[in-house]
Amino acid sequence: MTTILFRGRVRTGAGAGSVSGSDLEPGSEPGPGMGTGAGVGLGAGFEVGDTYALAVRDGRIVALGAEALASDADEVVELGAGLLLPAFGDGHAHPLFGGLEHFGPQLKGLASVTEIAAEVGRWAAEHPDEEWIVGASYDPTLVSGGEFDARWLDAAVADRPVVLRAYDYHTVWCNTEALRRAGVTDTTPEPRLGWIVRRPDGSAMGTLREWHACDLVLDRVPGRPVDELVDALRVAGEVYASAGLTWVQDAWVEPEMVSAYVEASRRGALSFRANLAFRADPDRWHGQRFEFVAARRRVEAEGGPLLSARTVKFFADGVIEGGTAAMLEPYCDAPHSCGMPVWPPAALAEAVAAFDADGFQVHIHAIGDAGVRAALDAIEAAVAANPAWDRRPVIAHVQLVHPADLPRFAALGVIANFEPLWAQLDPLQTELTVPRVGAERGDLQYPMRGVLDSGAPLSFGSDWPVSSHQPLAGIQIAVTRRTFEGTPAEGWTPGERLTVDQALDAYTGGVAYQAFADDRRVLAVGAPADLVWLSADPRTADPMTLRDITVKGTWLAGERTY
Repeated sequence: MTTILFRGRVRTGAGAGSVSGSDLEPGSEPGPGMGTGAGVGLGAGFEVGDTYALAVRDGRIVALGAEALASDADEVVELGAGLLLPAFGDGHAHPLFGGLEHFGPQLKGLASVTEIAAEVGRWAAEHPDEEWIVGASYDPTLVSGGEFDARWLDAAVADRPVVLRAYDYHTVWCNTEALRRAGVTDTTPEPRLGWIVRRPDGSAMGTLREWHACDLVLDRVPGRPVDELVDALRVAGEVYASAGLTWVQDAWVEPEMVSAYVEASRRGALSFRANLAFRADPDRWHGQRFEFVAARRRVEAEGGPLLSARTVKFFADGVIEGGTAAMLEPYCDAPHSCGMPVWPPAALAEAVAAFDADGFQVHIHAIGDAGVRAALDAIEAAVAANPAWDRRPVIAHVQLVHPADLPRFAALGVIANFEPLWAQLDPLQTELTVPRVGAERGDLQYPMRGVLDSGAPLSFGSDWPVSSHQPLAGIQIAVTRRTFEGTPAEGWTPGERLTVDQALDAYTGGVAYQAFADDRRVLAVGAPADLVWLSADPRTADPMTLRDITVKGTWLAGERTY
């Protein structure tokens, strides 16, 4: 068995906790090249909770500190000025969607409708045998109100259907041929869950919002072969490893995706741990109970050590930018509307209690303050209805929380999963979100520090490919509440800023807690060796440069993946 010795700064994951018993004794020497320091002798740059060496054998940590230095190592990794810490986890993401984007038109970052249409045309010309042109992650803020016209895509491709998802994955833009094949006309009635954006003459413009509207077209798109889905997971694994990630909550799994994960695991194409969250449908969730239990059993039997399927995902509402997040008070720009709840509150509570009784962790997308309240109410109903167990319920995104609901997270043991990269006054906020909710509600968004100070568990995620998968970029925003350009100088709602340690904990131990992976919350003897090596110590860096720190290595169960 190969023994790997890591020598340098090691953050065990304890944050501001105490140094482990195997660390340096007062006045002892910290080892070659580490400096002498003072106090506990950890040397310049070391903090409480650090050690200075770690040894790994057979996929697990076998020693820390002096005991690690005494190990007979087959390989030595000199950390230099960098930092070793528990690998990052992503508490809410969509690996398959992100991987599939790699194979379609490359829309992310394009700055105009003209550029998007040109890229769609280029891709279509290079793939003449593809019946449908499918892409994702165009920027909905490029056009006023996010309302895109089918004719703009017709100019690039008119003879084949084109369907593009906005980067929030709650909106679809398609060409006229896609609308024709889906049977969407000026007489098509509005779906129950979703909106067909129309021109002044009543004809379908080409923009569809939310579930039932988007599905009018998406249900016509041919399914992807398993080989292509496996390849998408391989690509996702490469992306995650390069960012120091080893565990991901796939927060939107349909039945056909299970085979792709199982097959990727069987072929050795899966290079990260994944927990699958099956999406509950408000129209057919009773029947899904049996499907999800069967799928969980299949993953347990065939998925191998990297896969689990313990979670059910609910969408309580949509997104503020599209006017579909559920609000307690009307939108400022649409005083007739409080958004679009995906589930009636009573139905959500019934379904959450049912899946909780089936032994599933619940994971609820909730954006608006009414959506968050409905999610909390549903979890409270499940706690009251079912026997106590280690349920670890999750509410994801937690964008807008009414102050009266903040203490309920801790009281109910709810994990608040934030996507910290969103907590900045970027154009999405200034041009779409704040105008729709107003300044007062705008300043209540993403209460990370409030949730943490209340005693509730905190985890971080990215929602990739909706936004960047890079944890260090999200950590920079969580710590500064400033855009990457540095505005506002004092930070947006600066009382919600986190310390670097708190942000690191949310992206490591917090996600491990969400994953029921208590043995991966800290680096301790016996723990799986899921590790990330950073080029610098985020705790001593300029907070406005945290995203510039690079990942020098990632290890999954002691095997280097990057």
